[in-house]
Amino acid sequence: MAYDDVYRMIGSCGRYQKLIYVLQTLPVMFAAVQTYLSVFILYVPDHRCSSLNSINTTHAPQDIHFLSSRCKVYNNIKSEFLYEVYNSPESSNWDNLTMPSSECRSWEYDTALFENTFVTQKNLVCKKKLYRTHAIVAYMAGFTLGSLGIGIFSDKFGRKVVLMASIALYIGSSIPLSFVNEFSEFTVSRIFSGVSVGGLLNTCYVMELVEPRMRMLAGMVYMLFWGTGALLLTGMAYLIRDWRNLNLSLALPTILFLFYKILVPESTRWLVVKGRRKQAENILSLNARRNNRSFKEPILPDEDEEAQRDEQRVSFIAFCSYPRLLCNTFVIFFNWFVVSLVFFGLSWNVSNLGNDVFLNFYLTSIAQIVGFLLCIPLLNGVGRKPVYVGSLFMGGVALLLTIFPVKYGSSDIEWITFSLSFVGMTGSSMAVATLFLYSTELFPTVVRNSGLGIANLCACIGGIIAPYIPDLNKIVSGDIGRILPMSIFGIFAIIAGLLSLLLPETNKPRLPETLGDAVLQNEGHTHRDMEMVTVIQPLKETPENSLTLQ
Repeated sequence: MAYDDVYRMIGSCGRYQKLIYVLQTLPVMFAAVQTYLSVFILYVPDHRCSSLNSINTTHAPQDIHFLSSRCKVYNNIKSEFLYEVYNSPESSNWDNLTMPSSECRSWEYDTALFENTFVTQKNLVCKKKLYRTHAIVAYMAGFTLGSLGIGIFSDKFGRKVVLMASIALYIGSSIPLSFVNEFSEFTVSRIFSGVSVGGLLNTCYVMELVEPRMRMLAGMVYMLFWGTGALLLTGMAYLIRDWRNLNLSLALPTILFLFYKILVPESTRWLVVKGRRKQAENILSLNARRNNRSFKEPILPDEDEEAQRDEQRVSFIAFCSYPRLLCNTFVIFFNWFVVSLVFFGLSWNVSNLGNDVFLNFYLTSIAQIVGFLLCIPLLNGVGRKPVYVGSLFMGGVALLLTIFPVKYGSSDIEWITFSLSFVGMTGSSMAVATLFLYSTELFPTVVRNSGLGIANLCACIGGIIAPYIPDLNKIVSGDIGRILPMSIFGIFAIIAGLLSLLLPETNKPRLPETLGDAVLQNEGHTHRDMEMVTVIQPLKETPENSLTLQ
């Protein structure tokens, strides 16, 4: 009996599993909050040098709008000329004036959207404009460290121990953030927040709570909690316009997660791996009783059978010795990089879309939820591969089409650009929701953890690079700079989609257990064929000779 057979006795998804599922998924909402928090607390409002106030602008209207590109103070300019240039439709002329000037040392900020942000507090504009991006990248670097490092600790010390440590680190880094004053303090705090979020997402993934046939639905609902967290952040940011109060109001509720110490049990799979079978049996028995299920002891598989299954594990290098499997592995790793790059990059890009940042981020969050919801009926009905490839093409083409309204349109048709961006985010969200499930079904059990671990690293690299892409318009001027971010995201998505055409469908066959299963899955063999295949150990033969049909 395999471990998954325990669900026949304890219930596939009873009341107790649903309770634990909700408890372990709630932190995902606050993981999304911390990830997207920079959109608001590092928002860059319109600004101008404060020295302009000393120049006579008596004839200027009182509702004059600030311009975000004002980084210099121009000397010996008549007030009439200043007023004419300042209110010219060609606002770019302001930065191109060839007159005596000096660098601006203080600024005035438009407070229509926010009373203050960390950017306005530390004047992270003009020469320091990339500091904002560096702070976001610091968070993503911490996220990478948490995703990889904490995963290793959870394998050694247990899922629950690391979950509680991640919660404590989340609280200990997010609450003090509201009281920092220096950029270095802010960055360090964000790094630790990233580490905690990486740990939470690793330890809160709850696939082992339900039987295999329900894991796709459980995974999609897990992603919906992420989208709900983004909506929560949008609403709170709209109500609270001070960055310190906004962060504090979102961080304080997470103190309640400390009660997980007594509410959430340890992972039974981890306990079995560590030989703590009695403790695992107690948790599973409690699960069965609370689900009103009758069962016979022991619930867990026989130890000898589990040992035999462990002996079948092979190295990831042996898996990659098969050319077709190596090709699939490269495609999967590249796709994790691209999907992460596009998904996070589009989230950071909301400030460049014009209009209201609250509305932009709200609609972007809705696009994520729409993408996650669309996957639920499509993944089983249509298949993993068509949904995944289709989502990449849909998103990539939409993002490339933004070139035309940006380059040839006017401000009156900005809604077209945003609509295309909405479609791009929907496609990206569908790809994110599908990719983990697709990857899980592509890697055989014997190398699944290793494959997903490396794939996660590729995703983290994409997440670290992502914040710099939307800021290319600050480095490259003109129309090229404006269309470059969306073009890069669109091109990468389409390339990933084309490469994914090489992958096999994984919807119908059972999960591959051995290398032989994976080879036959790529050749389009059926469920029955996969059950008839074994792999001769050790794997020193060629792929043709290493498979034996029984």
